[in-house]
Amino acid sequence: MQERRNQFVEVLVQIEKISNELYNDSDDTPSSLVVNESDLSIRNLGQLHSELRDLQQGKDDRLNHVLDLLKTVHSLCEVLGLDFEKTVTKVHSSLGIDFEGTKSLTNKTIMGQLKGQNLTGTLPAEFASLGYLQEIELSRNYINGSIPTTFAKLPLVNLTLLGNRISGSIPKEIGDIATLEALLLSANNFTGSIPETFSKLENLTDFRIDGSKLSGKIPAFIGSWTKLKRLRISDLNGSGMKFPDLREMKLLKTLILRNCLITGPIPYYIGEFRNLKVLDLSFNMLTGQIPGTLQRFAKHIEVELDHQEIHHKYHANSFCSDVSYNNFGESSSFGCQPSRVNLVSSHSSSNSNVVEWCLKKDLPCSTSPKYHSLFINCGGGTITFEGNKYGEDLATEGPSYFYASSQKWAYSSTGVFMGFRAANYRTDNIFSLNLTGADFYKTARLAPSSLKYYGLCLRKGSYRVRLHFAEIMYSDDQTFSSLGKRIFDVSIQGNVVLKDFNIAEEAKGVGKGITKDFKDVHVYGSTLEIHLYWTGKGTTAIPDRGVYGPLISAITVTPNFDVSTGLSVAAIVGIVVASCVVIVLILFLLLRMKGYLGGKDLEDKGQI
Repeated sequence: MQERRNQFVEVLVQIEKISNELYNDSDDTPSSLVVNESDLSIRNLGQLHSELRDLQQGKDDRLNHVLDLLKTVHSLCEVLGLDFEKTVTKVHSSLGIDFEGTKSLTNKTIMGQLKGQNLTGTLPAEFASLGYLQEIELSRNYINGSIPTTFAKLPLVNLTLLGNRISGSIPKEIGDIATLEALLLSANNFTGSIPETFSKLENLTDFRIDGSKLSGKIPAFIGSWTKLKRLRISDLNGSGMKFPDLREMKLLKTLILRNCLITGPIPYYIGEFRNLKVLDLSFNMLTGQIPGTLQRFAKHIEVELDHQEIHHKYHANSFCSDVSYNNFGESSSFGCQPSRVNLVSSHSSSNSNVVEWCLKKDLPCSTSPKYHSLFINCGGGTITFEGNKYGEDLATEGPSYFYASSQKWAYSSTGVFMGFRAANYRTDNIFSLNLTGADFYKTARLAPSSLKYYGLCLRKGSYRVRLHFAEIMYSDDQTFSSLGKRIFDVSIQGNVVLKDFNIAEEAKGVGKGITKDFKDVHVYGSTLEIHLYWTGKGTTAIPDRGVYGPLISAITVTPNFDVSTGLSVAAIVGIVVASCVVIVLILFLLLRMKGYLGGKDLEDKGQI
């Protein structure tokens, strides 16, 4: 009887051991092995042996699968020039020691080790030989070249290439990958348009092509992607287009169509998308009113509609949004800084006595203009440079915010950093760069969409505007953190003065101060407007999410006129020259009359 019992114990011990290996139970877990003393029959023992064989077969199958996957990893490492041992150790620490300890090595965990690795070169066409590859995740690298058309042979579910330097047109063959659910191509250098073959990608749930160089219109077939949850398109070049028909895309959580040359009204059905969390339609040419369906439902939606020609009546706390710089009429119960909505300079009239001064067009001065200079240390504390005191700019408030420093200057920040609501709107020298230049280059203010500084109550006349920049959010080494590209535009008094401005490129590196001078800027009313704004270009998640958009270190504004008289330098010079001419003429006449210039001799000769 004891021998039979020992046979049961031996089989049960093996069953427990393999079960722990297969199902990742801890070896430290107390044994639950129990022998049923009442049934030690050969039949019962045979059933346990059968269970043991099934478990052993499952273990063998899993190990064979692991070996197949390791072969795939080895092939990938050879293609990409990676160290095989280091790569598999990253996937699972036991791979270099004990294959039996591996329980969940998958295609996804392998490809997950390839993003953000500073990989260079081109996309390997050899990936097509890995017939069961379902995921290619190579985001945040330094890969160039084009997308191989052979990728269409793979049963891909996820193709993520965002944040590289990939160029050329998007292969139409990608539209043949019926299994594709995520296609993320943002922040590259693609040209051409979205291929018509993409109409066949009916299983897509996530499509991103923002921050590239595409042309053409948003294809009508996108409206048939009814499974889509995230759609991001921006910065299209070409002619205007009407709002695409998206009424069947009711699963959308994120809808970003920024700077896509869209005209006309916002469709009413957008407000009926119950899953919508982020809506960004900024920098288009939208007109009309915001649909009531959107206003009623949008209390918890991040909304960006800035820089349109939208006419609307707004009610306080109806949006968590940015609707600044539009053309609204009456407003209800808004002050100069509502907590959820940025409406700065959004009203059509500057003369109304009903709305606050900051809501009026051009932010008119409520008193007689008296200022003639402006010095701001953007994002930093008070400092003195070249004898001038630069005022602090330390406000930490987040999205869609308006701040006024007494009545001398103000700024308006709009937008929400994509994927990172907690991002800072001020920054300092993150990578301890060896900065060159003034102390104000150590800090900066930034915004995800639009950043406007206003010089308030300035006297009429001509001014010199000097803008100070230094890129302090990227590293200066050969790592992934150095690959970011910040691109934005700058306008002064409504005139574009910097287009596709890249601080690091202009300064020939990061951590280097650079100034841009504009010597004859006129203030005709009482407000100077300096506008820095993002149009969807460059990277958005290097080195981290939320690193993009306009950035500025300091602002210097000085008059081109005599502050005591109000006359310009040219006018003063003209007056001085004219005065000198008059004095010379008078002196000449006096000297002539006294005879020092021959006048007396001529008079005497006339009397002879």
